[in-house]
Amino acid sequence: MRLGGFKAALAGALAAALLVPAAAAAYVEGLPDSALGAAPDVRPVFGQPAVPPVPALRDCVPAGYPRADNGRDPRGLDPRSPNPLAGLRFFVDPTEPAFQEYAEAWREGRAERARLLARIAYVPRARWMGRFTRPNMKKKIRDFLECVAAIQPGTVPIIVVMRHQGKQCSDTYDGGGPAEDARTKAWWDDFVEVVGDARVVIGFEPDSIGTIECLAPSRRMARLQLLRYGVQKLSQLPNATVYLEAEAADWQDPELVAEKLRIAGIQYARGFMLNVTHYEWPLNNIRYGWEISRLVGNKPFIINTGSTGRGPYQYYRRVEGRLKRFVTWCNPPRRGLGVPTTADTGFARVDAFVWLDRPGLSDGTCNGGPPVGEWWDERAIDLARRATTWLYYPQRFF
Repeated sequence: MRLGGFKAALAGALAAALLVPAAAAAYVEGLPDSALGAAPDVRPVFGQPAVPPVPALRDCVPAGYPRADNGRDPRGLDPRSPNPLAGLRFFVDPTEPAFQEYAEAWREGRAERARLLARIAYVPRARWMGRFTRPNMKKKIRDFLECVAAIQPGTVPIIVVMRHQGKQCSDTYDGGGPAEDARTKAWWDDFVEVVGDARVVIGFEPDSIGTIECLAPSRRMARLQLLRYGVQKLSQLPNATVYLEAEAADWQDPELVAEKLRIAGIQYARGFMLNVTHYEWPLNNIRYGWEISRLVGNKPFIINTGSTGRGPYQYYRRVEGRLKRFVTWCNPPRRGLGVPTTADTGFARVDAFVWLDRPGLSDGTCNGGPPVGEWWDERAIDLARRATTWLYYPQRFF
């Protein structure tokens, strides 16, 4: 779809977004019914396979690596090739906190809590891997992939790789310098070795593009060259669909992002991913993605919709006589779950809406949250209560 056709697409999508009661009903109807028994016997939702009794990774019997064949090239480097995600069944992880909490609530007879947590538990979402995947990173990744094949054969795991270092933001911050770059390359090398021929979807290095200006000027090109090395390595994986980080619609101009992507080796990936750590509306990201795509050879993209059901939390403040928009990106209040993971988006060049941000886990110690990546029960329940499938503001927003 050409960029000039966005207004027509926007009008159609807005009309769909206004059907709030129907969308909400669809969300509710996809959830387990209390008459179906204990958690392990709950029927599959959102077209996913049934989930067996809640295991631990150590309980998985090795069964090889994830395999799936939808008749399409998994790498999909040619943007004209068919969507490599279409028709795949994505892994629903019963070892994640959301499913564990859901199963416990179900068994304890806490029906309302179970109903809400099921909205997170049964949606395929990304498993993040990086410097925190330790000790014995290679074994942990191998165990995870074997567990996927053992408990849900035929499904494909979604993995977010985040190994780059971004702890500060200043003109003197070097991101660990060349020594850290070498460690990052070695980590990626090990990751590629372990993944091997497994069928996986990989989101590569969220926030790595958008935070380049947080590095010392002398280190900014080094970041892009580092990412290029990583994308080239991942492109060697025969059954991996790779999407490179490309910020979000409420971040930098698409022309600047496209320039960074070209240097970072976008040609070696299927495409790029948007909104991983943000809450911006999907339709704004679709428009933003189209603008970037046009500048990088029409590469397709995926959009994080895990917590976009109520859009961004924003406010305006007068700065030097002009109103300026501010967005809260870290644990913003009163947000909601968004469109569940699907490769059936209805939009050209949008390969999938994907839950990349792991709803229910904290963004960090901000706005009352626990450390980053920890389960935050109160927030998980609130996100589930406010879940919608809106792509943009409905006529009445509350």
